[in-house]
Amino acid sequence: MLKAELRKKYMQKRKALSIDEAFLLSEKIFNNFIEYFKPFQSQKIHICIPIEKFKEINTQIFIDYFLSQKIRVFVPKIIETKLISVEIFSDTEYELNSWGISEPVSNEDSGVSDFDFVITPLLYCDYKGNRVGYGKGFYDSFFETLSERTKKIGVNYFNPEENIDDVWENDIPLDYLVTPDDVLSFSGASE
Repeated sequence: MLKAELRKKYMQKRKALSIDEAFLLSEKIFNNFIEYFKPFQSQKIHICIPIEKFKEINTQIFIDYFLSQKIRVFVPKIIETKLISVEIFSDTEYELNSWGISEPVSNEDSGVSDFDFVITPLLYCDYKGNRVGYGKGFYDSFFETLSERTKKIGVNYFNPEENIDDVWENDIPLDYLVTPDDVLSFSGASE
């Protein structure tokens, strides 16, 4: 299927989830992530802040846990057309951007590129790690700046079902996908 079709299909599937279902599925995804990756103190994790109106995975569960375990947490902030990574702490102040997304008030880019994990939002991911986001390309540009050892991890309510037919040469696939049911690894997957 084409990205535009998948984007529409999975936005609808996500919209159909109740708030309780979305929260329970988010908890399962969180538990699968913790069990599989076993993050520990002083690691560096970049993670998206959920867009509630889009019923994104509740990554606040992850953020609260990471901060409690003294894991360094970084979140995205869009400055003009670029995604920067801002380190956050338990007392970080936030504001809504023009899209209604919560972001840190700070505009200070951490400059970190050697994250242990980058947990990224998506609408769909196929069996090769290709993802469909909202179509802005922020994460592909961000992925280009990362260390090779950084694990790029998608989180999604849904398992892969069909291939993405219009993968572009600048699309950077994920290394893993965490769903409520599974953790899929794409290392060694070829086009």
